[in-house]
Formats: sequence, structure tokens, C-alpha cells
Amino acid sequence: MTAIAPHIAAFLRERLPHQRGASVHTCEAYAYAFKLLFEYASARFHRLPSRLSLEQLDAALVIAFLDHLETVRGNSPSTRNARLIAIKSFMAFVEYRVPALIEQSRQIHAIPAKRTDTPLVHHLAREEIQALLNAPNLESRSGIRDRAMVHLCFAAALRVAELVTLPLTALTLHPAASLRVTGKGRRERTLPLWKQVAADLRAWLAVRRAQPGVEELFVNAQGLPMTRSGFEYVLAKHTSTAAASCPSLANKKISPHVLRHSCALMMLQATGDVRKVALWLGHADVQTTEMYLRIDPTEKLDALKGMVPLQLQRGHFRVPDALIALLQPA
Repeated sequence: MTAIAPHIAAFLRERLPHQRGASVHTCEAYAYAFKLLFEYASARFHRLPSRLSLEQLDAALVIAFLDHLETVRGNSPSTRNARLIAIKSFMAFVEYRVPALIEQSRQIHAIPAKRTDTPLVHHLAREEIQALLNAPNLESRSGIRDRAMVHLCFAAALRVAELVTLPLTALTLHPAASLRVTGKGRRERTLPLWKQVAADLRAWLAVRRAQPGVEELFVNAQGLPMTRSGFEYVLAKHTSTAAASCPSLANKKISPHVLRHSCALMMLQATGDVRKVALWLGHADVQTTEMYLRIDPTEKLDALKGMVPLQLQRGHFRVPDALIALLQPA
């Protein structure tokens, strides 16, 4: 039996960050996927995770684990597929280290990804965004920070990981306000900022107090870098406040990615150019950005206007006499 612990350690510490150049977020996502897998396998085989062997990581276990994710944990097919990708990547790594497990690895690679639905993305209307930005109390330090964070997340269409890891050096306020963002795949993009966003950021920088050595732009009350869950809490709090003046927000579940979608849709409506939206969002493929065309009615209305209606022959319906109609059975 081949112990799994040294191989997973080499995969997460050497293969992903150094050989593949994976980002910190990718490494963390893969590590969490294996945490779930090993906890499930530990309960299934009644062995400590550190005592599990590679031979136990077969196709039957992986399929059962994927079913467990959907039925017990309530994960979506997309999350299931992401966990499967992590497992397949690890097994491809193992093939070179333990050639005797090639057939076992091939069986796992044969497990198909599950087809997923592609629903319309959720977004906010302009008045809902306005109410959300007006919710923070600008007479407090936390309110100034919250306004700056929400405003920047929306205006720059940032992913939450991009927002909370922004260093101070990424922000330029003179001569023109701009932001340098490193997104997925280490793709960098530079975004000009609205004057209102720059004003909110200047207000935050004036009261920002961070612990020594903390270079992130946004920090919490203790002066430490803001976390993903911290910003999600901030957003939920101000959404609840904004719902008092904008009731439509009460029935919406707003996440940082909803702000990103809202910015993308507004930009598409303003420019009509999906390529410009893709550049703003940092998408590697324009096909990813085309999902916003499905929720923007402007393109469909333009297409409708360009169509010539068919000339159909009209019939003549003879209205029956009122008395005869009354006597007919219902």
C-alpha cells in the first residue's frame, strides 16, 4: 500500500505553485477539495486521513464522493465538476511517481463531468446600486471604508479575491486615477477610475490605519487585511440597510460577483461592444463575456427591429347572434 500523504504534499507544495505556476487561490481551492475528499474517505474506510493509501483512491470512491457532494453537502454540478478537475490533476501527477497506478488513474480520468445549466446571471438596476452606495455611514471610519470598497468593487467590476488582495501600489491617483489589477491567470489590466470612485478612495486613505507591514489597500478594524468573508459581511449589512429605501433589494441575494455582473451589463448597454466589456472584466475569451448578451434586451430589440414581419392572410370571424349564442351549450 502506498501512503497518500507524501504525494499530496508534493502536489500542493511543489507541483501546483512551482511547476505549474498556479496562483495562491488555485492552490487553496485544490487543497480544500482534497480536504473534503479525505474526510469522506476517512469516514468510509474508518481510517485516519494520514493513513489513507493511493490504492484506496479509485474510481468507485471518487464517484461516491461526487455524489456525496451533491446529495449531502448540496453542492451544485459546477462545484462537483471543479472538485473532479482537482482530483484528475492530482492523479495525472501520481502517474509519473507511481507508474503501477496508471490504470487506476485512467479510470478516474474517464469519469465524465456533469452537464450544468447556464442560468441568467443576477444583476442590480441603477437605482439599486445607488441605494447600496448610499447605505454606509460616512461619518465613521468603517463607513468610509465600506463605501470605497463597494464603489470600487462595482465600478472596476472586481472579483472579490482581486478586491481584498489589492496592494496600495496598485492604486494611482495622480495625474489621473487608475487601478492596476492582477486577475485570473496572472493577467494584468489597468482601469481608469471615475472621479466619484477616486474621491471615495482618497477619503479612505485619509483615515486608513494598518498594522506595520500590511500593504493591502483595505484593512479591517484591527488594521489587518480585509478577508473575503469580511467583505461579504459588509455587503450583506449594507444591503439590509439599503432595502429600507429600495424595497426591491430585500428579495435579492447580493454577492460581490453580483456587483461585477451589474457593472458588466451597464457597460455593455453603454458601449454595445462585448469586446470592451471583456477587456474591462479581464476575460481571456470573449465567449465568456457573451453571457451578458443573453440578459441585455437591447441586442434583441435591435434584432427585432431589423426583421420584416411576414404578411399573413387575415380571416373574417363572423360574430354569432347574441340570442343564438346564449342558447348554445357552454
